[in-house]
Amino acid sequence: MSYNKSLDFLEMIKNTSSKPAKPIEKKEVKKEIAKKSEINEAKTKPKTSADTSTKTMADTKPSSSVIAVIDTETNWHDEVMSIGIALADAKTFKCLELRYYILEPEIFVGGMFDSVLYIAKDATQLKGDRKKVMKDIAKYLKEKGAASIFAYNARFDYGHMPELSDFDWFDIMRLAAYKQYNKSIPATAECCKTGRLKRGYGVEEILRMLGHGTNYCETHNAVRDAEDELKIMELMGQPLEAYECARL
Repeated sequence: MSYNKSLDFLEMIKNTSSKPAKPIEKKEVKKEIAKKSEINEAKTKPKTSADTSTKTMADTKPSSSVIAVIDTETNWHDEVMSIGIALADAKTFKCLELRYYILEPEIFVGGMFDSVLYIAKDATQLKGDRKKVMKDIAKYLKEKGAASIFAYNARFDYGHMPELSDFDWFDIMRLAAYKQYNKSIPATAECCKTGRLKRGYGVEEILRMLGHGTNYCETHNAVRDAEDELKIMELMGQPLEAYECARL
C-alpha cells in the first residue's frame, strides 16, 4: 500500500478535535472573582472624609459679601409699623442700598415716632400688609445674598419679626457696649467686670463716642436708624468674624 499524505492530514484533524480542552485552574477562577469583587467594592464604597475634604471646605466657606442691618419702629400696640434695611458690604460696612417698608393697617394705629415715617425719600419705599412685606423682605435678602441680619439690641427686632428667623441674627450692641471691642469708650467710663458699659450705650451715645457728632440724635425713622447702626459697625472697625460672639 502506497503512502498517502491525505490520510495523515485527516488523522491529525481527528486527534486535534477529540483532544480535551485544558481545564481552567481553580486558582485562576478565584483570581478573576476577586478582581471583579474589588472593582464592585470600589464603585460602591462610600467616600471618606479625606476624599470629600476639599468639597466640604468649598461648600461651607461663606460666599456672601453682603449683610443687612435692620431696624423697626412699632405702634402704640407694640406692632411693627415700619422696617428699614441698610444693605452693606460685608468687609467695609459701606452702605450699598436702602429699602423701607411701611405696614398697613399697623401704621394707622399711630405711634410715638409716626411723625417721621415719611422722611426717608432716598430709600426704595414699599407698602403692604405684614404677610406681603415679610415675604418680600425674605425674598429681597436672599436675592441679594444677604444671609446675615444685624441690628442694635437685636433681640427686640428678632422677637418682633419671627418670619425672618431662618436668617442668622447678630446684635451690634454686644460689641458696641464693650470696651474690648469699642475702643472709643472712655477709660473713665463705668463698666462692669465683663467690660460692658453700665449705662449710656444706646445708639445715640455710642455714635457720639465714635465721633459721629456730639449733637447727634436718633431720628427714630426705621431706615435712617438702620443707617446709623451700620455706621457704628463701620466706625468700630471690627471684622465681621468678631460678631460671632453676638450671634443670637
